Amino acid sequence: MSEHDRLNEHERENALAELQAWSILEHRDAIYRRFVFKNFNAAFGFMTRIAMEAEKRDHHPEWSNVYRTVDIVLTSHDVKGLSRRDVMLARFIDELAATSGVEG
Repeated sequence: MSEHDRLNEHERENALAELQAWSILEHRDAIYRRFVFKNFNAAFGFMTRIAMEAEKRDHHPEWSNVYRTVDIVLTSHDVKGLSRRDVMLARFIDELAATSGVEG
């Protein structure tokens, strides 16, 4: 199975067990997580680091930023759902969050 293939139900369950801070979005085959930082600068720096990694992986999150809050949605549009590529980027984001001053 390629990182670009859509996850089957078993793979999805395993991924969610591993990515405990992420939630499935209702009405979409996508995962979601909210990050809260001490200020806008920290939030924007976090997004910048994710953007550089996402560009390398040719995979880009859906996100929004309001002051110190960053909301991220991951899904693979080319397969219309979750793929291993989403899980890999979520792992990277979680590792980055652990060292980026996430407050919530």
